[in-house]
This record gives sequence, structure tokens and C-alpha cells, in this order.
Amino acid sequence: MRKISLLSLVLALALVLGMALPALASDLSGYAGKLVILHTNDVHGRAVFNPASGVFGYAAVAELKWELEEAGASVLLLDAGDASQGTPIVNLSQGAAAMEFMNAVGYDAMTPGNHEFDWGYDNVLKLKELARFPMLAANIIDRASGETAFEPHIIFEAKNGVKVGVFGLGTPETLTKTHPDKVRGANFLMGDELYACAQAQIDQLNAAGCDLIVCLGHLGVADESAPNRSYDVIEKTTGIDLFIDGHSHTVIDGGEKVGDTLLVSTGEYFGSIGMVTYDGEALTALLVSAAVDKDAYALGLIEYDLDDEISALVDGVDKAVYEQLSVPFAKTEVLLNGERAPGVRTEETNLGDFAADAILWAAREAMGDDVVAAVTNGGGIRTSIQPGDISMLDMKTVFPFGNQVTVLTVTGAELLEALEAATHTTPDAIGAFPQVAGIQFTIDTTVPYEPGELYPNSTYYAPLKPGSRVTIATVGGQPFDPAALYRIATNDFTAAGGDTYYAFRYANATTGYMTGVALEDALVNYVQTQLGGVVTAAMYGAPQGRITIK
Repeated sequence: MRKISLLSLVLALALVLGMALPALASDLSGYAGKLVILHTNDVHGRAVFNPASGVFGYAAVAELKWELEEAGASVLLLDAGDASQGTPIVNLSQGAAAMEFMNAVGYDAMTPGNHEFDWGYDNVLKLKELARFPMLAANIIDRASGETAFEPHIIFEAKNGVKVGVFGLGTPETLTKTHPDKVRGANFLMGDELYACAQAQIDQLNAAGCDLIVCLGHLGVADESAPNRSYDVIEKTTGIDLFIDGHSHTVIDGGEKVGDTLLVSTGEYFGSIGMVTYDGEALTALLVSAAVDKDAYALGLIEYDLDDEISALVDGVDKAVYEQLSVPFAKTEVLLNGERAPGVRTEETNLGDFAADAILWAAREAMGDDVVAAVTNGGGIRTSIQPGDISMLDMKTVFPFGNQVTVLTVTGAELLEALEAATHTTPDAIGAFPQVAGIQFTIDTTVPYEPGELYPNSTYYAPLKPGSRVTIATVGGQPFDPAALYRIATNDFTAAGGDTYYAFRYANATTGYMTGVALEDALVNYVQTQLGGVVTAAMYGAPQGRITIK
């Protein structure tokens, strides 16, 4: 039973918070006969409705879809990727739970994001089979067959006869933002080949008589993703009416007009639901926000009801996962900063220090004290740890990828190249940004980064002059020597050349050893064994001065 609808909830929130949502009508009669495209992106496992944290969850989007259909709208529900990884509720099943939730809600299509590949290419193909809706990606090619790994497009016919063609594009950055070994079976068209692929899809959909052409892309708008951004595809093609984007976690409220194309994106973590309306002539876009004033919510000024079936499904899985993982094993006296920017993707943080220390300690326990330093990518740290008790639920949320501590021997020159490449956008955020232990280095952001050759099977360029922006002072407590050999610890993702760390790839192939210790287990064991179960303010109250940024 729906006591007060989700849209009424949103309208009530707008009144409480002083926001205006003029495009929504409480009786929804204005949507009768129109096409409404609801869209989500970069949900990352935020499946549970939690208004106090600004999270809609799947029960809310199901309710919104149902209400619009009841009002006579023709509704399409699309997702632009990164739905199946991010929190334990989906991670423990390697994404299968996310497909179950999306099936129940009634999604019509999605495009796979780079994080759909975190458990391997074969697993993505299993998720594709679990989904009762098509995964769309025209530019992802199966290396063995040479055919597209996913359906390139699908055509929908709305109730009012509008023919909607939807094609998908996945980010070529999957080759480096996912463990390279886990995408070995897939190839991603990029640059000019990506544009040609997109134009071919547009032409096919036009030839099929589509009235509206939608690109469902997981490309993003961040500068680091050029020349494979949604902006680039729109600029290099003709005929995309609507581009639903993901990957860069960008909020585009009301949409952005790029040439003749409307570009939309909801941000991240189910903080809003995108809503695009087509009346046969024009497209209009808005974001329905999940943000709730906590005091108003606590005082009971807002009532709501959600889709009961979806609520029961999601909450049941969430409860089982919570009970399994929520037993505390340690505590922290301080907030451990795992935010993106400013945070682990832009600078040294106390959580970055803590993680790197744990990786170094675990590597020494496994391989001996000749492991002198540790490097881990900031993008592998997904959220902060709040003061108080720490549980495995926290660990698996912060470190969700199942990566292992890996040891390899690199030259000083290779280490310098890796740090130079991993900070090439600094001070702008980049997932490769190194959090370190046993290394002190400086980044001079006043010196422009000069790209050299494109790394093989990558979207990143090697630094033309390693050492022009990065200066390493010490490694393992000794002055840095580019000709020296250093045994370092990292995670298996960066060791294999993931993100910008191609300089580690050969060293890993010849000297690398996977310890079998998961990152989250390294942190658990480090806290319990070395820190006595407490992350203290004295040791990790602030970053320890390992990285200097000028």
C-alpha cells in the first residue's frame, strides 16, 4: 500500500528544504501520453533507501517508475554503468545481487561500466546472462570472436508510438582502471574508432526509423578521460539526441546542451534519479534528489511509502550481509580520510598512510624485511572510516575489489616513472594517485606534465621526462638512486600495470609474487597485531608528511 507517493515525498522535501521542482506535478497528469526516461549511473551498490544519507535505492526508483506509468506515461528505465560493485550487499555475490535488484525493479537496459569488470570478463558475461534486460556496448569487442561482447543497441516503441533507439558505449579506461588480467578477453574501441563506432550505431538507428536516438554511455566528462569522453563522442558524431552518461560521477542538473545533444548524468551513489521527458518535440531534464533534512525527517514531518516488494528484497539481502560482516574487530580514534577530492586521489591522507603501512607490513610478514616500501593507488580506497568501531563491513566497503598484496622488484627509474605517471593530473584528482609507505617524494605542480608515447593497451601516456614533476627523496629510509633495485609492495592491480602503473608491468611479470593476502585482511591483521586493535590519533591523526605538493 502506498500511503504517500515518492513524488509526493519529493515535493514535500522541496517545501521543507525550500527547493523548487516546477517540472513535477503532484497529480502527474501532465505526464500522460509522454515518454519519460528515468536514468541512474554509478550506483555502486547503494541499493537500500536511506533518505538521511541522501540515498534513493532501488525501491524508490521502482516506486517512481510505477507512479509515472499509473499516470499514463510511457517509461524507460536505463542505467549507465557501475551498478554491480561498491558495497558488500553487491560485492559478496560478485554483482549478482545487483542484477537481481535491477530485474525486480524492471530496468530496460544498462551499459557495463568499468567496475562491472572487477571480478573478470567471464563474470561480466555471467551478469549479462542473469540480467533480464540487455547490456549495451557497441565498442566492446570479444577478442576471441571479433564480435561485440554485448548487444550494440536496442529499439523501444513507446505507448505514443515514439520509436527510441538506444546504443551503449563503455569506457576504454576499463583497460587500465580494472585489473588488466581481468579484461584480457575484451578489447575497447577508443579515439577515432570509438567515434566511428558511435556514428555507425546512429546511422543504423536512423535507418530503422527511430524518432529519438539515445547513447547510454559510461564515458564521463573528466579531462583525464579525453579523448574518450562523452563530450568527445558528441563533438565527433552527428545525430545523438540524448546522451546519458556515467563514470566521472558528475552531477548535471537539468542537463547540458552540447551542440544538438542533451547530456545528462546523476552524479553517484543513488543520490538522485534522472528524469528526461520527451513530448514528441523537445527533451527536458531534471534530477530528483534524495537529500533529506535530517531534523525534519526525524520529527516525522515527512511520510513515505516505497515499493513493498523491492523493499523486502533489498532489505532482506542487506540484513543478511550486515549480520555476517558487522562484528567489530578494532576501533579508530580518528576519522580516516578516504574521500576522493580533496582526499586520496589528490593528496596524502591518514587513511592512505594507514593502508600503505598495512600493505608494507603484510608484505614483510610474507616475504621478509627486504621489502622496503609500499605504493597503492588512491582510487582503490573507496570511502572514509568513521571514528569508533571498525568491522569487516567497513573494510570491504573501503577496499571492495578483492585485491591482493603483491611484491615486485623495480628499478629506481621504474619507480620514478610510475610516480610521475600516477600524478600527471595533480592537483586535479586521479584514481592512480599514490599513497605510500617507506617513500618520501615531492610533486611540483607548477611544471606542466609532458606526455610521451601511449602505453600499450592503455588510455594513458608515459611521461616524456620522468622526474620533471616528481622528485623522490628517499626509499626505505635511504637516498633515492634511479639505478638501484627496490623490492616494493603494492596491490595486484597496480602491479599488473593497472591505472597509470604500466612501468610496473614488466617488473611484475619477471619478479612479481602475489602473497595471497587480501588488502582488507592486511589491514585487519595490521591493526590487531601491530596496533593493539586501536588506530590512535597519536599515530594516524594526520598525514605523516610522506608526500609534498608544491
